[in-house]
Amino acid sequence: MPEESSRTKQREVYHVPDPGVLERGAQGKSGQRRRGTSPGSRVPRDDAPSVLLLESEPRSAKAAREFVREYVGCHVPDASPDHVESVVLVTSELVTNALRYGTEPGDSVRVRIDADGARTRIEVQDPVRRRPRPRPESRERDRGRGLIILDHLCPDAWGVDDIPFGKSVWAEVKGT
Repeated sequence: MPEESSRTKQREVYHVPDPGVLERGAQGKSGQRRRGTSPGSRVPRDDAPSVLLLESEPRSAKAAREFVREYVGCHVPDASPDHVESVVLVTSELVTNALRYGTEPGDSVRVRIDADGARTRIEVQDPVRRRPRPRPESRERDRGRGLIILDHLCPDAWGVDDIPFGKSVWAEVKGT
C-alpha cells in the first residue's frame, strides 16, 4: 500500500470544551498526563491540527491563542517572535469578536489556520451572517479596537466570506 503524502493527509480537528485540553502534547490518548512532563510541555510536531472548534464562552479566546501559537511553532519554526505575537493578537481579536457578536450560548466557533514562511492565514467561522463593522472606541468598556488592530497588522489582507450557516472572517499576517 503506497504511503500517503502529507499534503493529502486529512488534518485532525480538535474540539476543546476545556482549554486545558490543549496540553495534549504532554498527555497520552487516555488524557492522562505522561510521567515527567510539566503542564506547559509541548511536543513539537509537524502534523499539528489546522482546525480548532471552540464553545461560545470567554475562555475560548485563550484556547485559540494557545492553539495558533503551537501551530505556528510547529509549521514555521523560524517565525520571528513579532510574527507569532501578531498572529496570536489577530486570532484573539477575531475569536473575541465572533464570541461577542456572532454566537449565542450553545453555539461554537471554528478556527482554521494555515502558515508558511510568507504568511499566516487565520479564519474564524461563526453562525451569524452579520458582518463586522467599526464600533466607537470605548475606554470604559475596553471595546472598539478590533478592526483597527486588523487594519494595522493585516493591511488590505483581511475580509469576510459568507459560508453556509454563517460567516468566515479571515486575516493574513505577513511573515517577518
